[in-house]
Amino acid sequence: MRQGEATRGAFIIEAGLVVAQVAMPGGGMLTVAELRDGDIFGEMALIERGVCSATVTARAEVRGWFVEREDFRALVAGRDPAALELSRALTQVLAAKLRVLNAKVREHPAAEDRPARKAAMVDLSHAGKPSFEWRPFLPLLRFFEGFEPADIDAVAAIGRALELPRDTALFVSGQAAETCFLVVRGAVEVISTNGKVERRVAIAGPGELVGYLAALDRTRHAASARVREKACLLELPASALAKLYEGKDSLAVKLQHAIHASLLRSLARTNNLLTRLISHARLSARPTGSVELEAALHGQLWRPEHNVNSS
Repeated sequence: MRQGEATRGAFIIEAGLVVAQVAMPGGGMLTVAELRDGDIFGEMALIERGVCSATVTARAEVRGWFVEREDFRALVAGRDPAALELSRALTQVLAAKLRVLNAKVREHPAAEDRPARKAAMVDLSHAGKPSFEWRPFLPLLRFFEGFEPADIDAVAAIGRALELPRDTALFVSGQAAETCFLVVRGAVEVISTNGKVERRVAIAGPGELVGYLAALDRTRHAASARVREKACLLELPASALAKLYEGKDSLAVKLQHAIHASLLRSLARTNNLLTRLISHARLSARPTGSVELEAALHGQLWRPEHNVNSS
């Protein structure tokens, strides 16, 4: 892979060593990743067209496989069992990458940091039902793009619609993820906490899924979420969503696409935060912090295709 070239697919290393490097604006090369036996890179190209953000070079004899994007997408669409399994594994790879990047972002102070608000464990069992007819909104949501009406009904059937006032906590960091939430109307604020400070890392609007990574992994939430403005949400039980997601039918394929798209949007938000932190580190004359953040940003080896002309 060469920095600036269009991505074509993913590489899986059976054995060997490759090094990813980025040409720096002031000259010189920055090593952003070393990949060895069992590693995969270029995986985001299987989901969406993009551009290589680094040059990857073999530093030893390398054996492995190349998975071309269009071939992979055709196999997934045809519900090939191995392709579906790889698609689910891809979710885990992207989720792990997002967690590492978010942890890196939390380590560095930012202008938007504020004193952390004390949060309590959440009980939404007595939440009110929506005061309006919410089902017609579902086909309009970005999450359900490409879904058939029957597919949308199947997802809605496992959920419970809630209408919640501003500042209602949905979940807190460290809480076991038993559900996740699809925003139907309104907005949800996602907050990351580091010690005595907190930072808003995302505002999820209609069509955005919140808390889904921990729900699919059956782990604990790494961040907290609360309603930013009066909102209608579809609460989806983690176990029921995972059953649909891990299926072998067309609905499972569409859910995988929707989850991957959500992951890419989350990665894009985190990358925007990284870019701002890099600029702040440069202005603050903190070269060590700047280089560390540059490595985290470019170590993903991919950036969206629509950013080519502006970068």
